Amino acid sequence: MFTPSFSRNGGIRCPRPFFQMTALALALTACAVSQTSPAQKNTSSDPDPTAKVDTGKSAKEKPQTKPDESAAGMAALVQLNNALEGLAAKVSPAVVQILVTGYGPLRQESRTQTALIVRQHAVGSGVIVDPSGYIMTNAHVVESAQRIRVALPLSSDSGRAVPVGKRHILEARLVGVHKETDLALLKIDEKDLPTLPLLAQPRPRVGQLVFAIGSPEGLQNSVTMGVVSAVARQADPDKPLTYIQTDAPINPGNSGGPLVDMEGSVIGINTFILSTGGGSEGLGFAIPARIVDFVYHSLRKYGHVHRVEIGAVAQEITPTLADGLHLGQRWGVIIADVRPDGPAATAGLQVQDIVLTADDRRVETLPSLSSALYLHSLDKVLKLEILRGEEKKVLFVPAIEQRDPMDQLFDAADAERSLVPRLGILAIDLSSSLRNQIGALRIPSGVIVLGRAADLITPETGLQTGDVIHSLNTAPITSMTDLRDAVHGLKTGDPVVLQVERSDGLTYLSFEME
Repeated sequence: MFTPSFSRNGGIRCPRPFFQMTALALALTACAVSQTSPAQKNTSSDPDPTAKVDTGKSAKEKPQTKPDESAAGMAALVQLNNALEGLAAKVSPAVVQILVTGYGPLRQESRTQTALIVRQHAVGSGVIVDPSGYIMTNAHVVESAQRIRVALPLSSDSGRAVPVGKRHILEARLVGVHKETDLALLKIDEKDLPTLPLLAQPRPRVGQLVFAIGSPEGLQNSVTMGVVSAVARQADPDKPLTYIQTDAPINPGNSGGPLVDMEGSVIGINTFILSTGGGSEGLGFAIPARIVDFVYHSLRKYGHVHRVEIGAVAQEITPTLADGLHLGQRWGVIIADVRPDGPAATAGLQVQDIVLTADDRRVETLPSLSSALYLHSLDKVLKLEILRGEEKKVLFVPAIEQRDPMDQLFDAADAERSLVPRLGILAIDLSSSLRNQIGALRIPSGVIVLGRAADLITPETGLQTGDVIHSLNTAPITSMTDLRDAVHGLKTGDPVVLQVERSDGLTYLSFEME
């Protein structure tokens, strides 16, 4: 028995030209339907199949010639081929290749050998969502990156090999990362770029024809075709996020690339596959475009993602839970807790209420309720339809912002005092009140990083929002004054080693000053 393994686009190349085979199969099916003979069509209307038919022909009678229907079949093939070529030409200019450089352990076959840390290179994909150079990709594509570059497609490559010297490669800055959805936002210094719309299309449908564009195995601007296999697939039972499932071939390097419909609109961002052999087995998953659009605007505006809450806790109904509580239905989502001073309590929501809809979207599973809350706007009330006993009610709950701890840090920051231009970061002193918000630290003093200044040309430091800087080279950093003095004494080309503390412990970040 084979157990599918969970991998981030892990696998080998797909050896068959799937795109061409599928297109040909569709066209041949159309031809087969159009070439059904009149004799076959009229068989069911024959009043007496056993009756004898006079097959004699006069000497002067000429045999009737069948109309040549191959022309209609060829026309269908040409029409399909032209449509697919046009779609590829339309969407490919907005899909980029992402080149990542970082450091990681060299794989060792023997555990007795000393681990070696080597420079590593990775390739992913991204989609341009704004003409000024904003690009959405997967968070795991840029994870632990020391340097991120973006290769723009050439308008004249048309799928041909492009010489290295002709490739248009730009440095990219990481604007923000949201690991929960596995999405990241990059920025390049370029204008008037081609883009793909995220929300121009209707919701995806099972069986809908879709195309995946990306750089599988580093092969830039590769196009594969398939259908939507499912529209709300929960890959991880412990996480509420649902994905679009597709059988369009997805391989390593496709991560972060778009899944588009026949109109060229993005319906999702390709993110991972399920595979027993490491290659594409027709089980690819994409983050829905609605989620991508929400995360994009949050990362661009705040550098992290804002969410709403209503002050209530929900869980899925099981048959046992339904029998024990004598509920009106044995499936759905039930309210398990309501915070006494929260907006849900104010609106009248009660424990054991069953949620039927949220913002007029049907709620049957916990992911569907989480998705409705995820996409709900802060400036509107949340409409909930509930079942209480045998009575249906409609409640309007004023949603409030689920505050990210970093929001409170930003509130305490002064842009002029917080900016460290040579490092390209915003940072503040680690006060006792902020230390309580962050939690226990290995080293109690330091400076906390609020974010990166996207518009400054600075070295790639590797600093992330929430990092606590404890030292620069051999100098301890206990305040912003210490950090400014240490940076001020550095010359271009000097080595810089920062000791920082993150959620997973202490680490060093090294780079050369620019």
